[in-house]
Amino acid sequence: MGLSIANNVASLNAQNNLNKASMGVRSSVEKLSSGLKINRGADGPAALVISEKQRAQIAGLKQAIENTEKAASVVQTGEGALNEINALLVKVRSLAIDSANSGVNDTDALAANQAEIANSLDTINRIANNTQFGTKKLLDGSAGITGTASDADVTFLKGSSDTSAGTYAIAITTVGERATVTAGTAQTAVLTTDETLTINNVSISLTGGMSQAQVVNRVNEFTAQTGVTADVNGGVTRLYTKDFGSDSNLTVVSNVASAATSTGFGTTSINDSGIDVIGTIDGTSFTGSGDVLSATSGSAKGLVVRFAAGTGANAFSTVAAGAQGNVTTTDNSLVFQIGANQHQTAKVAINKVNPNGLGVGVSNNQFGSLSDIDVTSASKAQDTLAVVDAAINDVTNLRGALGAFQSITLESTANNLRATLENTTNSESVIRDTDYASEIAKFTKGQVLVQAGTAMLSNANQIPQLVLSLLR
Repeated sequence: MGLSIANNVASLNAQNNLNKASMGVRSSVEKLSSGLKINRGADGPAALVISEKQRAQIAGLKQAIENTEKAASVVQTGEGALNEINALLVKVRSLAIDSANSGVNDTDALAANQAEIANSLDTINRIANNTQFGTKKLLDGSAGITGTASDADVTFLKGSSDTSAGTYAIAITTVGERATVTAGTAQTAVLTTDETLTINNVSISLTGGMSQAQVVNRVNEFTAQTGVTADVNGGVTRLYTKDFGSDSNLTVVSNVASAATSTGFGTTSINDSGIDVIGTIDGTSFTGSGDVLSATSGSAKGLVVRFAAGTGANAFSTVAAGAQGNVTTTDNSLVFQIGANQHQTAKVAINKVNPNGLGVGVSNNQFGSLSDIDVTSASKAQDTLAVVDAAINDVTNLRGALGAFQSITLESTANNLRATLENTTNSESVIRDTDYASEIAKFTKGQVLVQAGTAMLSNANQIPQLVLSLLR
């Protein structure tokens, strides 16, 4: 190529190469100083898209791990309270066994046991109502299956983890009944002699000169022991059990013959038993226990309702047969976000452990729930044992479910999340992190090229000056 002044191609070539080398050095400096080889979309569009998605996953995985740890704390809080309730139930069971020992206990001993049981039930109720994580209550039923009845004569008692949320039609096909006995002869005058009335194996002493009203009041003083209430119906003394169902038995006998000047029950034992309610839930028929009806199958499985007593002359049976409205259940289970993505959740239901929600619907039992138990007689203590055992079963099953949820669902998920976090972070590192060994080599090469390019540019800029030597 000849010498020229107008166009210095050699200089332009040197400038171009120097610019490329300078850009390479600047890129290396940025990567070495930031620690990232992808700092902007221009550094690698596809790599940027992939790594940003992975960064979102990494942030989600970290939060999901924290969520599972918080969830485990919630479960541990509930399980710790259930442990104390379990201990109280064991104590109540021991008192019931003691009360069942009729050959030793007198009335005062039974009353003392009942008082201690009442105190224990109050404590269980208090624990159930006050146990909370932050402001979220855990054991009062608000974290489990709740329900509302459209009919005032129906009370929702509880649901279970098997109960599907929805609305269920309730109907009675056979009303539940109390055991009822009416005196054979109306007492129209005061008692002419002392009389002993034995009701459900409890002897009640009546003194001569008592009017019918006084006899009724005297019988009602022993209601806690007999489970029986007295009143006057059509001029005749009537006895009826507090509870409904086939386990509500009533036996009465007097040591004085039936007459207008006696209680009128006579010396022949009179017996009666209640009847268990039978009804349908969501169209399926179930036999209840007393006035309590439980669904044992279908979508409503685990749903338990109680029917109110009738009024007036029908007060000795549950409300009349027929449709009783609907019960609507809602699933308020605790839901935990334990994954990095949408809908990666787990839930657990914690049904209420108040006394009125434990030991519900025990078959062939005069007590509807733990809140109703009574040990003031040996027979009642036997039924109390069955209810307490059912309550212990309810609590221990719930503790087992919470334990399984914590160990299998939460802890196993957390371990998996940690492994996933490690692998995802490693993958993001491969795409985005600077390889210092490789980048230092590029940086060194770029520095040399910049220095060489600068020197060559200087030499190229001197080439046109050679034309001057030809013009001398």
